[in-house]
Amino acid sequence: MANLLKEAGKEAIEKLGWWQAHRFLILRRLSQLSIVLMFLSGPFWNLWILKGNYSASLLLDVIPLSDPLIVAQSLATGYLPEWKTLVGAGVIIVCYGLLASKVFCGWVCPVNVVTDLAAWLRRKLGIRQSAKLPRSLRYGILAMILVGSAISGTLLWEWINPVAAVGRTFVFGLGATLWLVAAVFLFDLLIVEHGWCGHLCPIGAMYGVIGAKSLVRIKVTDRAKCDRCMDCFHVCPEPQVLRLPLNGKPQDSTIVLSPDCISCGRCIDVCAEQVFSLSTRFKREIAVKNC
Repeated sequence: MANLLKEAGKEAIEKLGWWQAHRFLILRRLSQLSIVLMFLSGPFWNLWILKGNYSASLLLDVIPLSDPLIVAQSLATGYLPEWKTLVGAGVIIVCYGLLASKVFCGWVCPVNVVTDLAAWLRRKLGIRQSAKLPRSLRYGILAMILVGSAISGTLLWEWINPVAAVGRTFVFGLGATLWLVAAVFLFDLLIVEHGWCGHLCPIGAMYGVIGAKSLVRIKVTDRAKCDRCMDCFHVCPEPQVLRLPLNGKPQDSTIVLSPDCISCGRCIDVCAEQVFSLSTRFKREIAVKNC
């Protein structure tokens, strides 16, 4: 029997304990906060770990890191970025391509904190009405941005990039971009459930393409253990990715192979029956039950 939406995860807390039911959420927040602090370490403590911003940065004054979408826009305009920028994009593509599906979205992106808060409030307030948008729309937006950049000769997306806006808010404080942060939050809270990340974000679409063949995956260890409480679907920002591995036919894969999965681990957190685990796409389970 399905649990109440606003009580998603409560059963896991009762059966497994508070830490076990929140470990991936806490680790993700620590990861996101650590990255903010790495940007702040230079201006505040003169310890330059990450110099720059979420679009382009330098790690330890040695390793360049570049947003692949910005580089793709630059190439679409006909402008060839300097070699460090290209190397930085290559580093990001290789790392995220190998690691896990859309791990940037779940473990790095500052907008995730905003959209997770909106989703949590929706559950607690019992807001279920939601406008319908196709989840494939983000891939169409990605294509339009690249075409638009080619036609206009400008980095079209950077005019309204919420990731850069939220990053500036965290690093430099509230300012002129606060309206964009608020718009994303209210859109997710009142209009479309998981609206921004799950339906519109072209950066997420780009990382979905990059991480389509990544190694670390969520796995359904035993379908028979599922009691249909629906808690995993309630908290998952991309619940459609769980349907086939959890409810598919015997011949269907029990590994979440969809490129839309953000590898957040919340399904593992809230499942009182411990149906989910971390695995690789080659079906070798990674032990996390006692971590």
